[in-house]
Amino acid sequence: MSQPSVSPKGDENLSKPQTETPRPKKKGKSLPPKLIIKLGKFVWTTMWHIMMSNLAPRNKEGAYIRPSSQFRNFVGTEHGNPHQPEAGRYNLYVGLGCPWAHRTLVVRALKGLEETISVSVVSPSPTEGGWVLNQEEEGCRTLAELYQLAEPDYSGRSTVPVLWDSKKKAIINNESAEIIVMLNSQFNEFAKNPTLDLYPEELREKIDWWNEKIYHSVNNGVYRCGFAQTQEAYNQVCNELFATLDEIDAALETSRYLCGDRVTLTDVRLFTTLFRFDVAYYGLFKCNRRRIQDYKNLGGYLRDLYQLPGVASTCSLESVKQDYYGNLFPLNPGGIIPSGPDMTSLLEPHGRQSIGNTSGVVIS
Repeated sequence: MSQPSVSPKGDENLSKPQTETPRPKKKGKSLPPKLIIKLGKFVWTTMWHIMMSNLAPRNKEGAYIRPSSQFRNFVGTEHGNPHQPEAGRYNLYVGLGCPWAHRTLVVRALKGLEETISVSVVSPSPTEGGWVLNQEEEGCRTLAELYQLAEPDYSGRSTVPVLWDSKKKAIINNESAEIIVMLNSQFNEFAKNPTLDLYPEELREKIDWWNEKIYHSVNNGVYRCGFAQTQEAYNQVCNELFATLDEIDAALETSRYLCGDRVTLTDVRLFTTLFRFDVAYYGLFKCNRRRIQDYKNLGGYLRDLYQLPGVASTCSLESVKQDYYGNLFPLNPGGIIPSGPDMTSLLEPHGRQSIGNTSGVVIS
């Protein structure tokens, strides 16, 4: 019997797998996760407050304080007024996403002033830090340059809307509440709907009462929610906002519009906020207790106003989403623009034609 062959010792060692003693892993020098989170929160919160202080001035309680408009002149026929009503002389500078500028477009459409007063569109630019003209006008590329052209020493905010006198190269007014009063009354000789009075004498007391309430709690209230910098400031204004929306909804139970069976400036002023509510304010501005479409009467009221002649053409959903979600960096750092909501529901029947109708002047 032959003996089994035995490999030399060296060959035997080669046939066995070689193993090495694992080296100890070096310990990283990263901060503990809790400390990273704490540091990140501190840095972001500090930066957020700095950015918000420029975007939205606040008081010591952290509540948003809207600065006042600075140009407050008027177009009128009174003797000595340098800004007399004329067709083709005046221009509106507007941002399509801005609710304050949107008011002027709605009144311009309702009165039929499209051929009398021209419109120039500006867009917000985060890199420029303000509004940029979609095309150069009056030798200006930005709205700030237009303000400087009108008032070389001006150092305030450059906001929309602007009612511009192209003959005088002057800003007449940049307060939307006053511009829409002028559009309603001072251009009737050129208007297609001169008999439409959105601020009738017999309703002015009621209109002014609603305007005051709606401005503070709703028009500016949504901004006070979105720009609040303390929980206490937010809680207070959020309660005011929805208390007023509840009050409006109750009033609309027996009245087609806020001041009766005819559209007034109050409805216009409220409409531009309601149009943006479910799109932007509900989510981005934390006004999320209830959507407008969830209200018994406000949803139909919004559809009613949207379907008035010429109004839908003033509404740009994509501009609203771009301006709010794309440009308000402190509120939406990622800049992601939501795909919804579906606003085709605004074209559905509103069923409000017969509510409180006393055979007054009604736009249908």
